Amino acid sequence: MDTGTTRPARPEDVEAPAELRAVAMRPDLERLGRHDEQRVRQRLRNGHAPGHTSVVVVDGGIAGTLTLRPAEGGLRLENFCLSPALQPRGTGGAVLRTLLARADRAGAAVRLDVLRGTVARALHERHGFTTERQDPVDVFMVRTPVS
Repeated sequence: MDTGTTRPARPEDVEAPAELRAVAMRPDLERLGRHDEQRVRQRLRNGHAPGHTSVVVVDGGIAGTLTLRPAEGGLRLENFCLSPALQPRGTGGAVLRTLLARADRAGAAVRLDVLRGTVARALHERHGFTTERQDPVDVFMVRTPVS
């Protein structure tokens, strides 16, 4: 199995990431009592922005996705999701390091939100994200640029 590469998303790159998101997020959404089979997929479809989205390709197939949009005060990372099979392999960390290096060169802060209690929070904290605020479902995080 290869370690993965990223490429720009195409307009047709929506259904595979939507399904992947549904599988990857299911345990956390169920734990929070927020799981909805259709809504989890539709949120990704509604936010699909090929101009700001990349897909992670492993062994020739889409194994992840992320959207990085310009936002007030920097950038907003959305829909960062990998196949659960890749999560312990360091693929997410490698993708995140590349993305954050670009943000650092641009002097841009990066904001994101994760579900409360998700293991993804630890990944983001390892890469310098800190909590700005929380609500009953989400943790809102920021990483300031490193010079």
